[in-house]
Amino acid sequence: MRFPIFSSLLCLAGLLSAPVKAEDESYIKNIPLRTHTLTSPYLDSDFQSRWFDFGGDTLIRADKYIRLTADRPSQQGWIFSRVPLTATNWQIELEFEIHGAGTLHGDGFALWLTKQRATQGPVFGSTDKFEGLGIFFDTYKNNRPGVTFPYVMAMMGDGETSYDQAHDGKGTELAGCSARGLRNAPVPTKARLTYFQDKSLSLELQYKTEDSWVECFNLNAEDSNIAIPSVAYLGLSAETGELSDNHDIVSIKVDNLYTVGRNNGGGSRGSDNSRGRGRSGTVKPKKKKSSWTWFLFKTLMFFGAIVGAYFGWTVYRTKSRSSRF
Repeated sequence: MRFPIFSSLLCLAGLLSAPVKAEDESYIKNIPLRTHTLTSPYLDSDFQSRWFDFGGDTLIRADKYIRLTADRPSQQGWIFSRVPLTATNWQIELEFEIHGAGTLHGDGFALWLTKQRATQGPVFGSTDKFEGLGIFFDTYKNNRPGVTFPYVMAMMGDGETSYDQAHDGKGTELAGCSARGLRNAPVPTKARLTYFQDKSLSLELQYKTEDSWVECFNLNAEDSNIAIPSVAYLGLSAETGELSDNHDIVSIKVDNLYTVGRNNGGGSRGSDNSRGRGRSGTVKPKKKKSSWTWFLFKTLMFFGAIVGAYFGWTVYRTKSRSSRF
């Protein structure tokens, strides 16, 4: 008797009949936000950007990059979105390059999500006493012992507190990490900032190996002061002093994030290109087939496999007995 065959069929039928766990039906989905995405050639046919303003010493090379500052002293440049980022859950992926010829270099650049926009100033080329979130890619060490530079840090501005440039923002740091090798990196350098309202804020960096991300920080909203304004503009700015670097932006990609699951409607406030939303701004996923119907179907397959296996075994046994005579 071929019991191994019969056992294999039973195992296969058992796998087919295993119920699907509820958590397998939940996942994060994204909707690209064209209003906050910037890729080559960066400009429209009239040499303007529909969704971004830029100023200061910013230069645009349509086939390669947006250069916030060149490798020359005393430069400031910026770009800012024209419309606010109103999604409650989002992810920003930024590709950039910090490079220059000198061994001494500075100062760095910043990623902004603030109420203020397009205002040149002393904090990495943008305004001080900002309200919102600033992520600083600081390449020049002023006075911060025990910290390796370049250093990437987050600051949550309240509109009244100044950035402590003399101490590289130590007193107002929300979170940060050292990123040696970020400047003149051998691979494309990227930053990925992910935010879930009232839940978390995290930053990942790519600068050591391509397609390999290093976590810089991961903050829980319950334990940290994460207060990004409901109406915040996305911006980038850079600054050089006596020392300098090229600060290039290659691309900005922004996604609206929402959770799809059986028990979670998910969602975030919409943007102009987020389709399939209800009046409340919640993305409505398509209804899936009843899990009970699917379970019944797999159960029938299970018993069908058992009957088929038993029938085959009976035929084989009958033929074996007949062959003896």
